[in-house]
Amino acid sequence: HLLAPIAVAAYSYMALVPIIQPRIMKALTTKEERAIVMTQSKPVSKKVKIIFPIVVTIVVSLLLPSAATLIGMLMFGNLLKECSVTDRLSETAQNALMNIVTIFLGLSVGASAQAEIFLSAQTLKIFLLGVIAFGIGTGAGVVCAKIMNKFSKEKINPLIGGAGVSAVPMAARVAHKVAQEENPSNFLLMYAMGPNVAGVIGSAVAAGILLSLFG
Repeated sequence: HLLAPIAVAAYSYMALVPIIQPRIMKALTTKEERAIVMTQSKPVSKKVKIIFPIVVTIVVSLLLPSAATLIGMLMFGNLLKECSVTDRLSETAQNALMNIVTIFLGLSVGASAQAEIFLSAQTLKIFLLGVIAFGIGTGAGVVCAKIMNKFSKEKINPLIGGAGVSAVPMAARVAHKVAQEENPSNFLLMYAMGPNVAGVIGSAVAAGILLSLFG
């Protein structure tokens, strides 16, 4: 019965990311850290791009069967894009199918949003809990990136740590925008997409753990 409030809260956080994250990022970093320009990462071979989604799906399915569906669909979409032999399916999944699923998701959530359930104190608690979780996730990511900087030979811009949440690609764009405020020539977007996608995978695994414990 809480599906509608939770779904609306989740999509609301996507819209609130540009408001929540910049303040936390700036509070935990210095101007010098935000201006760090990261070097070009090593190229990834086509073989690795294809093997990665397969291995992730197998490992997660064996360790956490309840998360197999979530991770499996995420990795299946990645495999369609990277294998280069299913261009038509990949194009459909990225456009037409995505739009259809979004429409049906909105209809199903809206139809289940009963006023007596949605307009309640419990819904406000869900929103508040989500905002706190987003703030903690952003701050913890920035701090972890700063710690990694102490041991890394190549400097890491701590802002990419704040992108390690499940708001894709908005969190990566926010990290990129905050970095460019200090250094307009600093293009951090693609570096921030790494932890951003990792945040999605981590969220799916966490959801699987919660399903196995409380489902």
